[in-house]
Amino acid sequence: MSKIYIKYYKFAVGDVIIGIYENQLCLLDWQYRKQREAIDHRIANDLNAIYTVEDHQLHHKVIVQIQEYFNKKRNEFDIPLLLTGTTFQKAVWNELLKIPYGQTISYLSLSRKLYKEKAIRAVANANGANALSIVIPCHRVIGSNGDLIGYAGGLLAKKKLLQIEGALQSNQLGLF
Repeated sequence: MSKIYIKYYKFAVGDVIIGIYENQLCLLDWQYRKQREAIDHRIANDLNAIYTVEDHQLHHKVIVQIQEYFNKKRNEFDIPLLLTGTTFQKAVWNELLKIPYGQTISYLSLSRKLYKEKAIRAVANANGANALSIVIPCHRVIGSNGDLIGYAGGLLAKKKLLQIEGALQSNQLGLF
């Protein structure tokens, strides 16, 4: 059976799990998120693989690039990605990749870009099922009224990521 090489890492905004499968990043997610078990099961099932806590050369590259992002020295990532999920989820995640650094989009606007305006809840659920946090910028999706809502890493982490990018409006700065 194939292996997903995982490494646990502590960033300033929270603890993550980094997973590598066949030299591609398949998991960069918050270690203590609510859907941890479901996300891990989906990835292992889709890839017909098992998790092993073992170093992989790509772990280092991921950590370096995320640290550069936190230090405002990187706004795009150069890491091979492997998306695991439904066709619809992958469509949502690919649309998230188009949101420019430093900008936000509402769930409604994201639904419209996917020509699924009436499926806003399904779009939000797919956004929440993203297993490649930060790299696939689901943190850039906000409520239609500008509120920071729904983030697997917690709203404080979402706020910090948007602060790094300079994407918060003045009315969002005092949330915490």
